[in-house]
Amino acid sequence: MDSKQIYDYILKIQSIAKIGLVYSKDPYALTNYQEINDLSTKFLEDFMEVKLDRPNYFERNIYPTPNVSVRTIIFSNDRKKILMVREANSGEYSLPGGWADLYDSPSQTAKNECLQEAGAVIDVVRLVGITERTPYKKPNSVPEYVIIFEGKIKELHQEHEYETDDVNFFDIDNLPTISRKTSKAELMRFITAAINKETIFD
Repeated sequence: MDSKQIYDYILKIQSIAKIGLVYSKDPYALTNYQEINDLSTKFLEDFMEVKLDRPNYFERNIYPTPNVSVRTIIFSNDRKKILMVREANSGEYSLPGGWADLYDSPSQTAKNECLQEAGAVIDVVRLVGITERTPYKKPNSVPEYVIIFEGKIKELHQEHEYETDDVNFFDIDNLPTISRKTSKAELMRFITAAINKETIFD
């Protein structure tokens, strides 16, 4: 393993620890994530022979930028329905997707999220758009860009991860309760662009 691979490996471990520190509620898990974060920081300091207590790009808050998420629109064969997943914690529906992970390309993120949330193995057909989600969100939400793809199912499995508890196709004109993380206006903008084969931005 060369130095670049070691560096990438440590940084990936640190990113997992940071995600755990943000989203975990379990005190034992939080203690472990903090220890992993501290150990990986120390390892990076020794490896790079620098101190990471000064401003640097390992500290997310020194230069605020939008977070990036990825969503995928999957049509039924007649293109009158779209695939949606129900969030287990809210009972509301959304397009399969989520935050982009370090070192995954946008299209790989789309494939990962569709498999995890919908049990769907997909091909990415095309880019529908890249938009700023912030105007559609609550005032206290984090600034966010979303990358929207159109996907096509290759295989559909019954298994999916714990974050979702239903996967179904819904008529575009009769959608279920939309997740509070988005809005009907935003979702319809994505769907309309996909139907018309447009590419949207901003």
